[in-house]
Amino acid sequence: MKKIDLYILIKFLGTFFFAILLIISISVVFDVTEKIDDFLEKDAPLKAIVFQYYMNFIPYFANLFTPLFVFIAVIFFTSKMAYQTEIIAILSSGVSFKRLMYPYFLGAAIIGSFSYILGGYIIPPSNKTRLLFENTYVKNRKETGRSNIHMEIEPGTFVYMGKYYSFKESGDYFNLEKYNNKEILYKLSARTAKYDTASGKWNLKNFVVREFANGEEQIISKGSRMDTLIPNMKPADFKEERKYFEMMTNTELNGYIDEQKARGVGNLEEFLIEKYKRVASPFSAFILTLIGVSLASRKVRGGMGLHIGVGIALSFGYILFMTISTTFAINGNMNPILAVWLPNIVFAAIGIILYMRAPK
Repeated sequence: MKKIDLYILIKFLGTFFFAILLIISISVVFDVTEKIDDFLEKDAPLKAIVFQYYMNFIPYFANLFTPLFVFIAVIFFTSKMAYQTEIIAILSSGVSFKRLMYPYFLGAAIIGSFSYILGGYIIPPSNKTRLLFENTYVKNRKETGRSNIHMEIEPGTFVYMGKYYSFKESGDYFNLEKYNNKEILYKLSARTAKYDTASGKWNLKNFVVREFANGEEQIISKGSRMDTLIPNMKPADFKEERKYFEMMTNTELNGYIDEQKARGVGNLEEFLIEKYKRVASPFSAFILTLIGVSLASRKVRGGMGLHIGVGIALSFGYILFMTISTTFAINGNMNPILAVWLPNIVFAAIGIILYMRAPK
């Protein structure tokens, strides 16, 4: 590593951590202002506020803002170097623009690796403490029911729930089917299914039971109510706790997704998006660094303010693009991996174009 590499690397990392520290300080002030009434109303202990909430709040939001502030840090100090004629001096000394990018990419690799480890293995356990504090002292625990749920609860036994309502512990349009290979043996249908927490049984209303013999003959029985114990089926299978995926490490998240896929459970888009985002977000540090250096390394009329303004506009464009694509993946038919990586692909193309037009 040359002295100039170390010089650029120190400026990169120093500016990045200073910017993160600044935005986190502002975020904490605004968050305290917003939640102070809840803390006082529910008598939250000061020790819990500091160590259970804000000590876990800070790394979560620092990691959340990492791609944005990588870009802003690169724009800021590179633009300053350009207007102090340092970039011109470096290039005039025989250093190519490609070689100039090395310390920038080294800094992006350090920040990206740190972000990946932080987001995949350190922050999820701390989120459990933070979200538990929020559920206790800030807001009530929130769970949402799921729709169109298919799952295999035992080999050859499948269930379907049209819609599950968490607050009532009940669902509509329940079906349970048992198969031997591809031959159906038994089918239970009910208009509603409600879980009885005292007995651990499911209360089925307006049910129809069909038992099949030789795949053709049917024995049909009907009724208005049935209380039955269904093994391996519990209310937690049909509801989703708020931000549940944020509390999983990469290993736990991958295991959960594999388990749910094996059971035939749908509606895993949010979990898949979280899985792919934990890789795409750190990788975006390289793309945004490339754009930042290519954009800020030349002098333009308007000075450093123009560079920073364009940089912030591109940053928010990246965030907006990511939000729109992930929304399409959750509520539409877009593939989750494409939704997460599409902003990186588009901005990588922008970065290559800017790099080709940068002063050499």
